[in-house]
Amino acid sequence: MIIPKIAIPVPHSLNPEYADRSLPQYEHAIELAGGEAVRIPLDQEPAQIMKLIEGCDGVLLPGSPADVDPAKYDAPRHPKTEDADAKRDTVDELLLQDAYNMRKPILGICYGLQILNVYRSGTLLQHIESPVNHEAGRNIPVAHTVEIASHSKLADLISAQQKPILPVNSSHHQSADLIGDGLRITARCPQDGIIEALEGTSPDHFVLAVQWHPERSVDEDEASRAIFQSLIEAANVRI
Repeated sequence: MIIPKIAIPVPHSLNPEYADRSLPQYEHAIELAGGEAVRIPLDQEPAQIMKLIEGCDGVLLPGSPADVDPAKYDAPRHPKTEDADAKRDTVDELLLQDAYNMRKPILGICYGLQILNVYRSGTLLQHIESPVNHEAGRNIPVAHTVEIASHSKLADLISAQQKPILPVNSSHHQSADLIGDGLRITARCPQDGIIEALEGTSPDHFVLAVQWHPERSVDEDEASRAIFQSLIEAANVRI
């Protein structure tokens, strides 16, 4: 049996404490779903990184304390926008270029959703002003709920009924705004309308991104496990 290899970039180039804390959660989620996690370093030349990427069957773009540089989507910088991580962005763009060229499945989580949307020529809401605390997931298991669109990959993979309301853990202050090419909205926060999930529109290419953190709850929550299992299943089909 071939185990699909899933490329995961190190979450942040200048914050090793964050990377060391968060990366094992993503790796555990991939391994629990039946895949092999492959760490993609941020401190190597593009040619070396591409050699690693080419040997992988899918991509997981994790969260990060950085924010995407607003210059990438032609927007002025908001005062609360965090510094960009240029090395992480370079690796993410290499991963996305390879995944779109080779039709490798993509799963984006939190920052991963945002960089995916910008890569596809979308824009970001640089700071969420809402009575809903979208950053609360750093301290509590459930930050808020999301409403999932029916007739979507996300609804299908969690065996959901039409427009289910799911409790989620989230730790973000930005979100997708204008949606990028080949993507569509598949979940929102029902209280404030913030975009919470995107997916690809091409039927032959698995692309899914969620704004919350299912890697934090895979051991307890079936819906969280299903998100990672769907990535592994898509990678298995491709092998």
